[in-house]
Amino acid sequence: MSLDPSTLAVCLVTDAGQCAAAGRSVAATVADAVANGVRSVQVRAKDASGAAFLDEVTAVAEAIAAVPGADDCVLIVNDRVDVALAAHARGVRIAGVHLGQSDLPAAAARTLLWPGALIGVSAATPEQIRAAEPHADYLGIGPLRDTATKPDADPALGAARVAELAALTGLPSVTIGGVLPDDLPVLRDSGLAGVAVVSGICAAPDPGVAARAYLDRWTSEVAA
Repeated sequence: MSLDPSTLAVCLVTDAGQCAAAGRSVAATVADAVANGVRSVQVRAKDASGAAFLDEVTAVAEAIAAVPGADDCVLIVNDRVDVALAAHARGVRIAGVHLGQSDLPAAAARTLLWPGALIGVSAATPEQIRAAEPHADYLGIGPLRDTATKPDADPALGAARVAELAALTGLPSVTIGGVLPDDLPVLRDSGLAGVAVVSGICAAPDPGVAARAYLDRWTSEVAA
């Protein structure tokens, strides 16, 4: 499938622990966010078994399908090419995978995935961007800030460096890592296609309200 960069404006990256702590399932959190305008969802389950990960992807896909008007929502599997392939074989409506620097290289993933599958790649240096470009459909540049959500993340880049790196590529780019709603106008105006959000939505008392707050700031003016 071809990627519509507008779907990347606010990407929800799931965290089962944060959703559970807030009293919700991952699928329910996703459904609320998608019902309030999120059009990109990345299922991340680093500690789950392959079978459990597959079941979670399936549940999330079913939750998205139940939201009226969400046919354009892009569902991505984080890290696990094998889980993405199994979900696709099961008939789950997923778009592709997002790969970190320690995951299967994008070039190898491209040979394994189905035709038209989307590939996102996390990158934090010009060298990583150049290596990903021939095989990726979009990039995740970050982290913007240090965050406890991903303890093994690279050091924070800051908004200025994220913008510099995004300017090096013609691929749509999003940033992740402690992104707050008020960051979005500046990030948008610096050339990013969007942001990826974990705790800002997963840990929120109302994920739908939180999702709408991010989307509203994405379209709003930069504060004077």
